[in-house]
Amino acid sequence: MTTTTTTLPVSGPPGVAVRVLRAAAILACLPYLGLKSAWLAGSRVGIPDGSVLLEQPRLMAVANAVTLLMDLAVIVLALLLTQRWGLRVRAWLLALPLWVATGLLVPVMLGFPVGAVAGLLGDDGHTTAAGSVPFLEPWVFTLVYGGFIVQGLCLGALFVRYATGRWGRLWRGTVGDLPAGGSGPGVRAVAVAAALALLPAAAPHLGWALGMAEWLSPSRPGAPAVAFRAQEALRVLYAAAAVTGVGLLVFRRGRALPVRVPLALAWTGSGAVGCWGGWQFLTALAPAADPSMEPTGLLTPAYAGEMLTGMALAGCLAVFLRGRAG
Repeated sequence: MTTTTTTLPVSGPPGVAVRVLRAAAILACLPYLGLKSAWLAGSRVGIPDGSVLLEQPRLMAVANAVTLLMDLAVIVLALLLTQRWGLRVRAWLLALPLWVATGLLVPVMLGFPVGAVAGLLGDDGHTTAAGSVPFLEPWVFTLVYGGFIVQGLCLGALFVRYATGRWGRLWRGTVGDLPAGGSGPGVRAVAVAAALALLPAAAPHLGWALGMAEWLSPSRPGAPAVAFRAQEALRVLYAAAAVTGVGLLVFRRGRALPVRVPLALAWTGSGAVGCWGGWQFLTALAPAADPSMEPTGLLTPAYAGEMLTGMALAGCLAVFLRGRAG
Protein backbone atom coordinates (compact mmCIF):
# COMPACT_ATOMS: atom_id res chain seq x y z
CA MET A 1 0.00 0.00 0.00
CA THR A 2 1.21 3.49 -0.77
CA THR A 3 0.90 6.64 1.28
CA THR A 4 -0.52 8.79 -1.51
CA THR A 5 -3.49 10.86 -0.34
CA THR A 6 -6.58 11.20 -2.48
CA THR A 7 -9.46 13.53 -3.09
CA LEU A 8 -12.01 10.85 -2.32
CA PRO A 9 -14.62 11.39 0.45
CA VAL A 10 -12.23 10.82 3.34
CA SER A 11 -10.33 14.00 2.44
CA GLY A 12 -13.31 16.25 3.17
CA PRO A 13 -14.66 17.31 6.55
CA PRO A 14 -16.44 14.48 8.38
CA GLY A 15 -20.21 14.42 8.04
CA VAL A 16 -22.74 13.95 10.81
CA ALA A 17 -22.67 10.16 10.61
CA VAL A 18 -18.87 10.09 10.83
CA ARG A 19 -18.86 12.44 13.82
CA VAL A 20 -21.47 10.29 15.56
CA LEU A 21 -19.45 7.13 14.96
CA ARG A 22 -16.28 8.82 16.20
CA ALA A 23 -18.00 10.10 19.35
CA ALA A 24 -19.58 6.71 20.02
CA ALA A 25 -16.22 4.92 19.65
CA ILE A 26 -14.56 7.34 22.08
CA LEU A 27 -17.41 7.23 24.60
CA ALA A 28 -17.42 3.41 24.49
CA CYS A 29 -13.82 3.47 25.72
CA LEU A 30 -14.64 5.43 28.88
CA PRO A 31 -16.06 2.58 31.04
CA TYR A 32 -13.00 0.40 30.42
CA LEU A 33 -10.60 3.30 30.93
CA GLY A 34 -12.43 4.25 34.12
CA LEU A 35 -12.21 0.74 35.56
CA LYS A 36 -8.53 0.35 34.66
CA SER A 37 -7.70 3.76 36.14
CA ALA A 38 -9.58 2.90 39.32
CA TRP A 39 -7.75 -0.42 39.68
CA LEU A 40 -4.39 1.25 39.10
CA ALA A 41 -5.30 3.72 41.84
CA GLY A 42 -5.98 0.84 44.26
CA SER A 43 -9.75 0.52 43.98
CA ARG A 44 -11.34 -2.94 44.11
CA VAL A 45 -14.56 -2.00 42.36
CA GLY A 46 -15.91 -5.02 40.48
CA ILE A 47 -13.36 -7.39 42.06
CA PRO A 48 -14.93 -9.75 44.65
CA ASP A 49 -13.19 -10.74 47.87
CA GLY A 50 -11.00 -13.77 47.32
CA SER A 51 -10.46 -13.08 43.61
CA VAL A 52 -7.17 -14.35 42.19
CA LEU A 53 -6.64 -10.84 40.78
CA LEU A 54 -5.85 -9.66 44.31
CA GLU A 55 -3.07 -12.18 44.85
CA GLN A 56 -0.51 -10.68 42.43
CA PRO A 57 -0.93 -6.90 42.63
CA ARG A 58 2.27 -6.04 40.75
CA LEU A 59 1.46 -8.28 37.81
CA MET A 60 -2.09 -6.94 37.72
CA ALA A 61 -0.82 -3.36 37.79
CA VAL A 62 1.36 -4.00 34.74
CA ALA A 63 -1.50 -5.76 32.93
CA ASN A 64 -3.91 -2.93 33.75
CA ALA A 65 -1.47 -0.29 32.54
CA VAL A 66 -0.83 -2.10 29.25
CA THR A 67 -4.51 -2.71 28.52
CA LEU A 68 -5.36 0.88 29.43
CA LEU A 69 -2.86 2.07 26.82
CA MET A 70 -4.35 -0.36 24.29
CA ASP A 71 -7.82 1.14 24.79
CA LEU A 72 -6.42 4.65 24.51
CA ALA A 73 -5.08 3.57 21.12
CA VAL A 74 -8.69 3.05 20.00
CA ILE A 75 -9.34 6.74 20.63
CA VAL A 76 -6.25 7.68 18.62
CA LEU A 77 -7.40 5.46 15.75
CA ALA A 78 -10.92 6.95 15.82
CA LEU A 79 -9.40 10.41 15.48
CA LEU A 80 -6.89 9.36 12.84
CA LEU A 81 -9.57 7.78 10.64
CA THR A 82 -11.68 10.94 10.64
CA GLN A 83 -9.13 13.76 10.36
CA ARG A 84 -7.31 15.08 7.29
CA TRP A 85 -3.95 14.54 8.96
CA GLY A 86 -4.78 10.84 9.14
CA LEU A 87 -4.32 10.60 5.37
CA ARG A 88 -0.64 11.43 5.77
CA VAL A 89 0.09 8.49 8.07
CA ARG A 90 2.17 5.81 6.39
CA ALA A 91 0.17 2.76 5.35
CA TRP A 92 2.02 0.17 7.44
CA LEU A 93 1.92 2.40 10.54
CA LEU A 94 -1.86 2.53 10.28
CA ALA A 95 -2.54 -0.99 9.02
CA LEU A 96 -0.68 -2.75 11.85
CA PRO A 97 -2.67 -1.32 14.80
CA LEU A 98 -5.93 -1.68 12.86
CA TRP A 99 -5.12 -5.33 12.14
CA VAL A 100 -4.41 -5.86 15.84
CA ALA A 101 -7.62 -4.05 16.80
CA THR A 102 -9.55 -6.28 14.38
CA GLY A 103 -7.97 -9.40 15.82
CA LEU A 104 -8.74 -8.49 19.43
CA LEU A 105 -12.21 -6.98 18.99
CA VAL A 106 -13.83 -9.39 16.52
CA PRO A 107 -13.67 -12.42 18.89
CA VAL A 108 -15.30 -10.30 21.60
CA MET A 109 -17.90 -8.86 19.24
CA LEU A 110 -18.96 -12.35 18.17
CA GLY A 111 -18.14 -14.37 21.27
CA PHE A 112 -19.79 -12.26 23.94
CA PRO A 113 -23.28 -12.30 22.33
CA VAL A 114 -22.93 -16.08 22.02
CA GLY A 115 -22.25 -16.27 25.76
CA ALA A 116 -25.19 -14.00 26.47
CA VAL A 117 -27.55 -16.20 24.46
CA ALA A 118 -26.22 -19.27 26.26
CA GLY A 119 -26.89 -17.50 29.57
CA LEU A 120 -30.52 -16.99 28.56
CA LEU A 121 -30.70 -20.72 27.91
CA GLY A 122 -29.48 -21.45 31.43
CA ASP A 123 -25.77 -21.79 30.69
CA ASP A 124 -23.67 -18.83 31.80
CA GLY A 125 -20.57 -20.01 29.96
CA HIS A 126 -18.31 -19.26 32.97
CA THR A 127 -18.06 -22.68 34.58
CA THR A 128 -15.46 -22.73 37.33
CA ALA A 129 -14.19 -25.28 39.79
CA ALA A 130 -16.46 -26.05 42.72
CA GLY A 131 -16.10 -23.53 45.53
CA SER A 132 -13.95 -21.13 43.51
CA VAL A 133 -14.53 -17.37 43.49
CA PRO A 134 -15.07 -15.58 40.15
CA PHE A 135 -12.22 -13.17 39.46
CA LEU A 136 -14.61 -10.36 38.43
CA GLU A 137 -18.21 -9.47 39.17
CA PRO A 138 -20.57 -10.44 36.31
CA TRP A 139 -21.55 -6.81 35.62
CA VAL A 140 -17.94 -6.01 34.73
CA PHE A 141 -18.05 -8.38 31.76
CA THR A 142 -21.28 -6.83 30.51
CA LEU A 143 -19.97 -3.29 30.87
CA VAL A 144 -16.54 -3.93 29.38
CA TYR A 145 -17.49 -6.29 26.58
CA GLY A 146 -20.48 -4.15 25.67
CA GLY A 147 -18.07 -1.25 25.27
CA PHE A 148 -15.75 -3.38 23.15
CA ILE A 149 -18.62 -4.29 20.83
CA VAL A 150 -19.51 -0.63 20.30
CA GLN A 151 -15.84 0.21 19.75
CA GLY A 152 -15.50 -2.55 17.18
CA LEU A 153 -18.63 -1.59 15.25
CA CYS A 154 -17.79 2.11 15.14
CA LEU A 155 -14.10 1.68 14.45
CA GLY A 156 -14.87 -0.90 11.77
CA ALA A 157 -17.30 1.44 10.00
CA LEU A 158 -14.79 4.30 10.14
CA PHE A 159 -12.01 2.06 8.85
CA VAL A 160 -14.09 0.83 5.90
CA ARG A 161 -14.84 4.45 4.95
CA TYR A 162 -11.22 5.50 5.28
CA ALA A 163 -9.77 2.46 3.49
CA THR A 164 -12.27 2.70 0.64
CA GLY A 165 -11.39 6.33 0.06
CA ARG A 166 -7.63 5.88 0.29
CA TRP A 167 -7.02 2.36 -1.02
CA GLY A 168 -10.28 1.30 -2.67
CA ARG A 169 -8.55 0.62 -6.00
CA LEU A 170 -6.70 -2.30 -4.38
CA TRP A 171 -9.82 -4.46 -4.17
CA ARG A 172 -11.69 -3.45 -7.30
CA GLY A 173 -12.82 -6.19 -9.65
CA THR A 174 -12.91 -9.94 -9.17
CA VAL A 175 -10.26 -12.50 -8.35
CA GLY A 176 -10.30 -13.45 -12.03
CA ASP A 177 -9.14 -9.93 -12.91
CA LEU A 178 -5.94 -10.34 -10.89
CA PRO A 179 -2.70 -10.98 -12.80
CA ALA A 180 -2.14 -14.65 -13.56
CA GLY A 181 0.50 -16.57 -11.64
CA GLY A 182 -0.54 -15.68 -8.13
CA SER A 183 1.72 -13.79 -5.74
CA GLY A 184 4.91 -15.69 -6.48
CA PRO A 185 6.20 -19.11 -5.36
CA GLY A 186 7.65 -17.78 -2.10
CA VAL A 187 4.36 -16.32 -0.91
CA ARG A 188 2.45 -19.42 -1.98
CA ALA A 189 4.89 -21.63 -0.07
CA VAL A 190 4.51 -19.53 3.08
CA ALA A 191 0.72 -19.63 2.76
CA VAL A 192 0.70 -23.43 2.45
CA ALA A 193 3.17 -23.87 5.33
CA ALA A 194 1.16 -21.54 7.59
CA ALA A 195 -2.08 -23.34 6.74
CA LEU A 196 -0.55 -26.73 7.55
CA ALA A 197 1.00 -25.42 10.79
CA LEU A 198 -2.35 -23.98 11.83
CA LEU A 199 -4.03 -27.41 11.77
CA PRO A 200 -2.54 -28.73 15.05
CA ALA A 201 -2.93 -25.31 16.68
CA ALA A 202 -6.63 -25.22 15.82
CA ALA A 203 -7.23 -28.88 16.74
CA PRO A 204 -7.96 -28.22 20.47
CA HIS A 205 -10.56 -25.60 19.54
CA LEU A 206 -12.29 -28.03 17.19
CA GLY A 207 -12.25 -30.73 19.86
CA TRP A 208 -13.76 -28.43 22.49
CA ALA A 209 -16.38 -27.21 20.03
CA LEU A 210 -17.40 -30.85 19.60
CA GLY A 211 -17.62 -31.39 23.37
CA MET A 212 -14.17 -32.80 24.15
CA ALA A 213 -13.02 -32.11 27.72
CA GLU A 214 -9.34 -33.04 27.30
CA TRP A 215 -6.66 -30.33 27.66
CA LEU A 216 -9.00 -28.02 29.56
CA SER A 217 -7.61 -26.37 32.69
CA PRO A 218 -8.90 -27.62 36.09
CA SER A 219 -10.91 -24.38 36.37
CA ARG A 220 -13.32 -25.85 33.79
CA PRO A 221 -14.42 -29.19 35.27
CA GLY A 222 -16.56 -31.64 33.36
CA ALA A 223 -17.88 -31.24 29.86
CA PRO A 224 -17.43 -27.82 28.21
CA ALA A 225 -20.32 -25.40 28.64
CA VAL A 226 -22.51 -24.59 25.65
CA ALA A 227 -21.22 -21.01 25.41
CA PHE A 228 -17.62 -22.18 25.61
CA ARG A 229 -18.19 -24.73 22.84
CA ALA A 230 -19.82 -22.11 20.61
CA GLN A 231 -16.92 -19.69 21.17
CA GLU A 232 -14.43 -22.43 20.34
CA ALA A 233 -16.35 -23.14 17.13
CA LEU A 234 -15.87 -19.48 16.26
CA ARG A 235 -12.11 -19.92 16.78
CA VAL A 236 -12.17 -22.68 14.17
CA LEU A 237 -14.09 -20.42 11.79
CA TYR A 238 -11.49 -17.67 12.21
CA ALA A 239 -8.75 -20.11 11.22
CA ALA A 240 -10.77 -21.32 8.23
CA ALA A 241 -11.44 -17.73 7.13
CA ALA A 242 -7.75 -16.83 7.31
CA VAL A 243 -6.60 -19.85 5.31
CA THR A 244 -9.42 -19.55 2.77
CA GLY A 245 -9.02 -15.82 2.21
CA VAL A 246 -5.25 -15.91 1.79
CA GLY A 247 -5.43 -19.05 -0.35
CA LEU A 248 -7.96 -17.53 -2.74
CA LEU A 249 -5.81 -14.44 -3.19
CA VAL A 250 -2.36 -15.97 -3.59
CA PHE A 251 -3.52 -18.92 -5.75
CA ARG A 252 -6.15 -16.90 -7.69
CA ARG A 253 -9.00 -19.30 -6.88
CA GLY A 254 -12.70 -18.41 -6.89
CA ARG A 255 -12.28 -16.24 -9.97
CA ALA A 256 -15.88 -14.95 -9.91
CA LEU A 257 -15.55 -13.61 -6.35
CA PRO A 258 -15.08 -9.88 -5.78
CA VAL A 259 -11.55 -9.31 -4.47
CA ARG A 260 -12.97 -7.67 -1.34
CA VAL A 261 -14.51 -10.98 -0.20
CA PRO A 262 -11.30 -13.04 0.23
CA LEU A 263 -9.52 -9.86 1.34
CA ALA A 264 -12.02 -9.40 4.19
CA LEU A 265 -11.75 -13.08 5.13
CA ALA A 266 -7.95 -12.93 5.15
CA TRP A 267 -7.78 -9.67 7.12
CA THR A 268 -10.33 -10.63 9.77
CA GLY A 269 -9.36 -14.29 10.05
CA SER A 270 -5.60 -13.75 10.28
CA GLY A 271 -6.13 -10.97 12.82
CA ALA A 272 -8.40 -13.08 15.03
CA VAL A 273 -6.06 -16.07 14.85
CA GLY A 274 -2.79 -14.20 15.27
CA CYS A 275 -3.77 -11.50 17.78
CA TRP A 276 -6.13 -13.50 19.97
CA GLY A 277 -3.71 -16.42 19.93
CA GLY A 278 -0.90 -14.04 20.83
CA TRP A 279 -2.92 -12.53 23.67
CA GLN A 280 -3.65 -15.97 25.12
CA PHE A 281 -0.01 -16.98 24.65
CA LEU A 282 1.16 -13.99 26.71
CA THR A 283 -1.51 -14.72 29.31
CA ALA A 284 -0.36 -18.34 29.51
CA LEU A 285 3.22 -17.23 30.16
CA ALA A 286 2.18 -15.08 33.13
CA PRO A 287 2.28 -16.86 36.51
CA ALA A 288 -1.16 -17.85 37.78
CA ALA A 289 -2.02 -17.33 41.43
CA ASP A 290 -4.56 -20.17 41.26
CA PRO A 291 -3.10 -23.49 39.99
CA SER A 292 -6.52 -24.38 38.55
CA MET A 293 -6.15 -21.47 36.12
CA GLU A 294 -2.85 -22.73 34.68
CA PRO A 295 -3.14 -23.75 31.02
CA THR A 296 -2.40 -27.39 30.27
CA GLY A 297 0.92 -28.29 28.71
CA LEU A 298 -0.28 -28.44 25.12
CA LEU A 299 -2.10 -25.11 25.14
CA THR A 300 0.87 -22.77 25.37
CA PRO A 301 2.51 -24.09 22.17
CA ALA A 302 -0.94 -24.16 20.51
CA TYR A 303 -1.44 -20.47 21.30
CA ALA A 304 2.07 -19.72 20.06
CA GLY A 305 1.28 -21.62 16.85
CA GLU A 306 -1.85 -19.54 16.30
CA MET A 307 0.09 -16.33 16.86
CA LEU A 308 2.87 -17.25 14.42
CA THR A 309 0.63 -18.68 11.70
CA GLY A 310 -1.75 -15.72 11.93
CA MET A 311 1.18 -13.37 11.49
CA ALA A 312 2.51 -15.42 8.56
CA LEU A 313 -0.86 -15.36 6.79
CA ALA A 314 -1.10 -11.61 7.43
CA GLY A 315 2.34 -11.26 5.88
CA CYS A 316 1.09 -13.02 2.74
CA LEU A 317 -1.82 -10.60 2.65
CA ALA A 318 0.54 -7.64 3.03
CA VAL A 319 2.64 -8.85 0.08
CA PHE A 320 -0.50 -9.20 -2.03
CA LEU A 321 -1.64 -5.65 -1.19
CA ARG A 322 1.81 -4.23 -1.81
CA GLY A 323 1.84 -5.88 -5.21
CA ARG A 324 -1.56 -4.45 -6.04
CA ALA A 325 -0.44 -0.98 -4.97
CA GLY A 326 2.59 -1.23 -7.21
